[in-house]
Amino acid sequence: MEKSILVESIRDSAVCQGCGAEAEWCGFQALVGEALRWDVESACPACGLAVAVCGGDLPEELRGRLLSEHGRARLQVTPPARNAAIMRVLRAELGIGLDGVRAVLDQVLTGQYSGTLPEMELLAWRLRASGIEAAVSRTAA
Repeated sequence: MEKSILVESIRDSAVCQGCGAEAEWCGFQALVGEALRWDVESACPACGLAVAVCGGDLPEELRGRLLSEHGRARLQVTPPARNAAIMRVLRAELGIGLDGVRAVLDQVLTGQYSGTLPEMELLAWRLRASGIEAAVSRTAA
């Protein structure tokens, strides 16, 4: 995969932890090369307190806000796709067992499997690297 960056972000305001004034924050999820990353940053114009949080799994609240603001991206495979090969990629990337991967496979084959744009682009890239034609399309927010 070429070293590219794909980013989705949101902005909002919250109460500053330092002084109680209104502070602006920005959250994002990015596909950087072959890795998903996320970050939330806040800066208070009143007292100058700056906070950054990142790492680990994407917090569900941030994921939900990204999906709400940007809409879902759907993963699609081009027939004829080899189910066993798709299942291998899904199991490796999603960390799910055989029972769970069958349900996800059905969603992928019908164009119903969705998530954030960076999440789906990473899965599509992994599928293409395994010889499976895959694409991502955006649905309405």
